[in-house]
Amino acid sequence: MLGPIGSPADLIAFGAHARERGERVVLTNGVFDLLHVGHVRALQDARSRGDRLLVALNSDASVRALKGPGRPLVPQDERAEVLLALQCVDAVYVFGEPDVCEVLRALRPAVHAKGRDYTEETVPERDVALAVGAEIAIVGDPKDHSVTDLIRRARG
Repeated sequence: MLGPIGSPADLIAFGAHARERGERVVLTNGVFDLLHVGHVRALQDARSRGDRLLVALNSDASVRALKGPGRPLVPQDERAEVLLALQCVDAVYVFGEPDVCEVLRALRPAVHAKGRDYTEETVPERDVALAVGAEIAIVGDPKDHSVTDLIRRARG
């Protein structure tokens, strides 16, 4: 585990240092509000595609913009800590933009991994990923798990 990455400059350095060592960096991103088995499987699959896995984590403000005023349930620092506790995650970078295009440009990963709710053609950052030389990987098992469903079931 390398830990949290706090600035765009650190993100650039992380990618450059890994490339200097001949390591393949994999980037994945998401909210990861309540970590569930679907998340873990996707993260493990993503990590298997390279030597280092960096998770770009949506900031609290960006989660509210995406999911509504009741989310996230877990603050970003705690979500980052939980992700970093997973053996397959090397680093976490919190971002506030609506997509990870700027993260892709700074990191220049070998692989951009997205969950099975996408196809290679529907990945929102596809053009940027390809422009920086990243292969697109669709990871994890079928999208049979979701935080929204967990919240719905918990509320009964």
